[in-house]
Amino acid sequence: MSDRRQVISLRSFEVFINRFFMENINDSSIPSGKSFTALEVWKKVRLLKNKIKEIAQKFPPEEKYRLTDQIIRSSRSINANIAEGHGRFTFPDQVHFCIQARGSLSETYNHLIDAYDDKLITRDLLKELKENINECERLLNGYINWLRKEMVKSKTDKR
Repeated sequence: MSDRRQVISLRSFEVFINRFFMENINDSSIPSGKSFTALEVWKKVRLLKNKIKEIAQKFPPEEKYRLTDQIIRSSRSINANIAEGHGRFTFPDQVHFCIQARGSLSETYNHLIDAYDDKLITRDLLKELKENINECERLLNGYINWLRKEMVKSKTDKR
């Protein structure tokens, strides 16, 4: 498949994921406020994770228990850490898990560079994925900054 067709199919996949899966996750019945699935950063990272999984599953069989497994696990770890942090009761815990998620995002990018170095993905695909990673990182950093501000506010309110 040409690079252009692969990029088009990735964008089609992203549209499909947005329309089908995000519409079918309905946990609005959770009484304790918003679920982590309502976080924009979680939604964007989920799209990235699914895109990476689709790409990694096309790697050669000899990479199944090496790079394929590692890249899928690190991309899953991003969302898992965001969700786990969201479920914590203190802002410091929430910030901690978001920082862990940011580390997993960097690890995932490193694995993508490895895939490029091993000629498993093209430069154009790496560039596109890096743009997605940059967007996720901006959202994650924004969320961390918001959590930190809320932490300061909650300390000030207790006085």
